[in-house]
Formats: sequence, structure tokens, C-alpha cells
Amino acid sequence: MIHGVSDIVTAEAVHIRGLQVRRGKTEVFAGLDLDIPRGQITGLLGPSGCGKTTLMRSIVGVQKVAGGTVQVLDEPAGSRALRHRVSYDTQAASVYGDLTIRQNLRYFARLLGAPRSDIDRVIAEVGLADQRDQTIDSLSGGQESRVSLAVAMLGAPELLVLDEPTVGLDPLLRSELWDVFRGLADAGTTLIVSSHVMDEALRCDRLLLMRAGRIIADTTPDGLLSDTGTADPDAAFLALIERDALRQAQGPEATVGEGAEASVGEGAETSAGEGPEASAGQGPEASVGESVEPHPLTRREAREHAQHPEPLPPSGEDAS
Repeated sequence: MIHGVSDIVTAEAVHIRGLQVRRGKTEVFAGLDLDIPRGQITGLLGPSGCGKTTLMRSIVGVQKVAGGTVQVLDEPAGSRALRHRVSYDTQAASVYGDLTIRQNLRYFARLLGAPRSDIDRVIAEVGLADQRDQTIDSLSGGQESRVSLAVAMLGAPELLVLDEPTVGLDPLLRSELWDVFRGLADAGTTLIVSSHVMDEALRCDRLLLMRAGRIIADTTPDGLLSDTGTADPDAAFLALIERDALRQAQGPEATVGEGAEASVGEGAETSAGEGPEASAGQGPEASVGESVEPHPLTRREAREHAQHPEPLPPSGEDAS
């Protein structure tokens, strides 16, 4: 049941339009648009510093934004009506070191109004039943992170936002936690999970790949592999990064993947010696009408080209 003036439930758990976030003089998001469906696991993937955590903070309503709208479960992000419907597990564990696991869970369950039966349930689901009476300070870093995850799972929230919940965990435990996530999604919970582990992408229903504050791919696991022609998610992600770097280097007017017709600003029919309008990469030796295949840039070349674009040679000079 939606709390508020409207009883209409939309298909999206998250609806973002024109999101702008700045940190100092740095623009993190410059008008981001995004929809996240209900009842699915959406994986948020990308290199460090690409904006994953800032996006999550915007969704749960703790990030200062410069513009745009963020609607979560048909309410403004961070509104009082979402207090018990949205749960956020940060990268930094948010539990008390001098209390035991069970004491921490009992305390947070009372704050949230969650049933006491939830305490043992979530402790078991994160694999800490044998350590329930140990203090947080006596646990490993990975175990402490799991306690924080257990806190986020109290009270059966409709939306779980998990910032790298499996970092530092062994493969077996990671697999067990993903089984828990799948069970929650199958029961109707919406999960947004960020990760650096690319094989976890295959466990999601939907994938959002980010780079430099932009969504460079909104796809599914099968779509990710088929679109890039690769067999594993690591290679697929690198292919998308390289594709995006090439697109940025060529500028907004260039179309990636058009072959000989993708020369900068002009068609492949541009002849040599026509002055500044001549296609990039065509020297005086290029004959009229000759198709010139654009040379694929490496990631480093694309980055350097974007930062320091080379001017085209004046008419009659050698372009080499």
C-alpha cells in the first residue's frame, strides 16, 4: 500500500529525471535519467569513482542534489513515508563494536519495529548463526560487513539498496548471499546491488554500467554478452568501456560502428586537400571517393585524444 495522496502504483521502483549532483566544482551527474523496475535485482557496475555510491545515496535521499527529481516507490526520495520501506547498506559497516551480533540486531529491530523473529532469521541468512554471541570488535572485516547487511534486511523492506555487500567475502559465502538476494527478489523485493565483481553481473536481472557519471549501458546479462560478442562479463565490460571511450574521443557527431562512413564530421567521400573540411586521418595521398577505415583507438589513445585533440592540417600541408 502506498502512503500518500495517490494509490496508483507505478511499475518503477525508482524514477529519476534530470538528476544533477555537484561536489565542489566537480559535476558528478549532469542531468541523469533512469528507471529501475520493481521486484528485480538491478546490478550497478562500474569502476571506482564513476558515481555508483552517489547514485545510491541520491536514491535513498541522503545525497544533496543540485537539480532534477528522484521518485522512490512513488514518493520523493528520502521522505518520511519511505522510512520503513527502503533500507540502505553502506560500504562502511554501521554497527556497534562493543555489542554482540544479536544485541545489535535486537537494538535495530526495536528501532524499526521489526518482529523479534527477524533477528535469528537474518543472522542465519548472512551465515553468522555460530557467531551470534560474539562482539562486533572480535569479528573479521567481512563478518562485520555481514552484520551490517543483516541490519538492512530487518523488517522486510520493499527496496534494498546494497553498496558492494559481498566485497571481501569468500566465493562460497558470496554465492550463498546471492541465493538470499534471489529469494528476496522472487518474493517481490526490489534490490539495487553495486559491485566490482563482474561475474556477479550474471546473477542480476538487469544491469546498469556506469562510467564518469553516465549510464553507458542499460541491459540484461544475456544482452551484455550478445551485444559485445564476448563470452564473459569482464571482457564485455572492457569492450563497452573501449566503445564509450572511442565515442567520446570522436565527439557527439560521430557514430560508432559505421565503418568507413564514420570519419569525423564528413563522409568517406571527402577528397584529400580540401582544407579543414578534409576527413581526419586522410593525407594528400587519399584519392577522391576512397573509403578510409577509421583506425580503432586503444583506451589510452582515446583518453589522450579526448583531452588533447589534434587540429586538422591546413590546406595543402602533409597530414602525416
